[in-house]
Amino acid sequence: PKATLRFKDLVPVLYQEGRYQGDPVTLGVGGFGRVELMTTLNHGKYYAVKRVSKKHIVAKRQEEHMLFEKKILKAIQCDFIVLHAAFKDTRYIYMVMEFCGGGEIWTKLKEGRFDEQIAVFCTACVVEAYAYLHKKSIMYRDLKPENLMLDVRGYVKLVDFGFARELVRGEKTYSFVGTPEYMAPEIIKNQGHDFAVDFWSLGILIYELLVGPPFSSSEPQKIYAKILDGVLKYPPYLSEAAKSIISKLCPRPGQRLGNTKNGIKDVRHHWFSNMNWHKLRMAQLDAPTVRLIRKGPCYINFDRFPQDQTKTEEEFSGWDRDF
Repeated sequence: PKATLRFKDLVPVLYQEGRYQGDPVTLGVGGFGRVELMTTLNHGKYYAVKRVSKKHIVAKRQEEHMLFEKKILKAIQCDFIVLHAAFKDTRYIYMVMEFCGGGEIWTKLKEGRFDEQIAVFCTACVVEAYAYLHKKSIMYRDLKPENLMLDVRGYVKLVDFGFARELVRGEKTYSFVGTPEYMAPEIIKNQGHDFAVDFWSLGILIYELLVGPPFSSSEPQKIYAKILDGVLKYPPYLSEAAKSIISKLCPRPGQRLGNTKNGIKDVRHHWFSNMNWHKLRMAQLDAPTVRLIRKGPCYINFDRFPQDQTKTEEEFSGWDRDF
């Protein structure tokens, strides 16, 4: 249970490569901070712990996002989402998550595009997470391969809720948030957006899993221009069903699959015709993604990162009083 986990009971997992090295395992590094592999003192269970500098949060004006991420963490009980607990000290905020030993979908994609069976399974897991979040009036707004993790059985879990937001049905928000390649046109044009943006990003994810990024450039402005042009080129090897769901997830918001009268049911009944959704929810399916997972030490599916020897300054403004 979430309430029984205490931060002082967690210790870093250390690398052992031939001879003892003693370096803590870093699972990921980003603008937000670092994710490290931890275990309980009795070596019972592994966790991934995201450590974010409080100074950095204040400098980037992300206090509200971090507080909302904590709020979601406390409220969510979904097998396709990995948030577990949260702690703080004078320097850092710590988000404790289930450790997904299969690694990032992004890392697997670097080795080549997925076949359709694997893409269907990955996307179905995302659809389940979306269904749960949207029912709770939460938009995710940061779907991308880097935020999708594989557990050891090959099931896909959502991580990083920094851009998530509660929204009353029928209302819109005007925040400019997200990852450029995955932003819906209405966010770029500042027309106001709602849950429909999650379905746009689902279409972009399917395209990237099967083909590669549809809109890419080293300059965000060029990415935005390509998205607004709205031209998706479908290679000949793409199935008709895949082309169909992508095209139906990526038109104008009011016509987007998942955002019409039947909601997410329309998404489930489209490309996923052979999916047993009940068995997926109960984790009773054999995941085709297991063949993407390397066998070895628990951290073998993650890239190696250099250690961070710096220590951030303390932060006492009090924004995290209730964290």
